[in-house]
Amino acid sequence: MERIQKRIAASGVASRRKAEELILEGRVKVNGIVISNLGTKVGPKDEVTVDDIVVSKLSSLYLVLNKPRGYISSVSDEFDRKTVMDLVPKEFKDFHVFPVGRLDYDTKGVLILTNDGDFMNQMVGPKSGVQKEYLVRVKGIVNSSVLNRLENGVMINGKMTLPAIVSLESIDRENSSSLVRITITQGMNHQVKEMFKAVGYEVKRLTRVRFGNIKIDDMSEGEIRRLTIHEVKTLLELAKQPKLLRKK
Repeated sequence: MERIQKRIAASGVASRRKAEELILEGRVKVNGIVISNLGTKVGPKDEVTVDDIVVSKLSSLYLVLNKPRGYISSVSDEFDRKTVMDLVPKEFKDFHVFPVGRLDYDTKGVLILTNDGDFMNQMVGPKSGVQKEYLVRVKGIVNSSVLNRLENGVMINGKMTLPAIVSLESIDRENSSSLVRITITQGMNHQVKEMFKAVGYEVKRLTRVRFGNIKIDDMSEGEIRRLTIHEVKTLLELAKQPKLLRKK
């Protein structure tokens, strides 16, 4: 027996958290009967439906995409803009994958896709210690004082960010810009852009170069590959690490 939320999440229909919302909305049935108890458990022979569509378990799939700019990190978009789903090859379409977290429309780089709701929650949940590393091109010349402020935490949207690991990669004095590398563990909305805005710098280009142990060094923009079992297991272990970063 397993909790019904887990069955729904394993099917790729929704994350476990979203499954709870579906249950409370009366959209989930077990053997034709609407259920509202979040503690409901089902067995292998029980028929579970969401909006009267039978839920069946899919094989878990874990992908990494080198997301180009100009794509929405969503399964669909109300304004009919291009989404990362448009980049998923036909061979993976039936697995109903969805993005793990988000990258902004104008941000490129590492984006994980999966149909495993539990995995997603471990990657981007409030307790996740998975590191996200970015290269940030900003307008203006960044100095050590700015780097220290970013490392120690800044106030954005009424909340202080956790310590980050920050380093200056290069300075382009001719064009008055700087390239900064920053590693964070949080996932606040537009966090990196907001952090630089808080210290007086506008982000010109943003690239996520690493998500945990996953990089896209040898992948072209728009390319997708399947993660290995070892990579997935390592990600799950990294998620258990403390969120508080310490510079080596």
